Amino acid sequence: MDTARGPAAPLLVVMGVAGSGKTTFGAALAQRLGVPFADADDFHPPGNIAKMSAGLPLDDADRLPWLRAIGVWLAGHAPGGGVVTCSALRRAYRDLLREKAPQVTFVHLHGDREVVRRRVAARPGHFMPASLVDSQFDTLEPLGPDERGIVLDLDASVEALVDAYLDAAPGASASPPRGA
Repeated sequence: MDTARGPAAPLLVVMGVAGSGKTTFGAALAQRLGVPFADADDFHPPGNIAKMSAGLPLDDADRLPWLRAIGVWLAGHAPGGGVVTCSALRRAYRDLLREKAPQVTFVHLHGDREVVRRRVAARPGHFMPASLVDSQFDTLEPLGPDERGIVLDLDASVEALVDAYLDAAPGASASPPRGA
């Protein structure tokens, strides 16, 4: 840590099932922290999007190049911090991300399956159909006690979620508003 500049900016993965609000929350959190943001959907190869659009869940072979690309993004942003979304549903997936960025912290947006199902069904034009919500919950392995991260209730407002993260994260602080 560079004590002259203060604590290093956090390197975060906002995780959870499809429809948990990862993108909305992640973008808002990155803005408050003053760090770059990336959406994991942008890392999917076309074959993954086609498969999910057809209502088929991804398998580990589909996920591997996607997870590696996200890990590379994390490693590249480790010095200055950043926020990326990634479902990171299984411990093995999170381990792959930690291989590239050992200091990463996971922010798990977790909540009720029916709330998520309604959210996914209400997203116009998104490639992830509501029919895959159950497979997402079936795949989900919660953070282990030895994994660096926090769990937040996805049913809270975005502002409340950002505040909850900032209150819970040791050393986290929001950047001053631009122009302040």
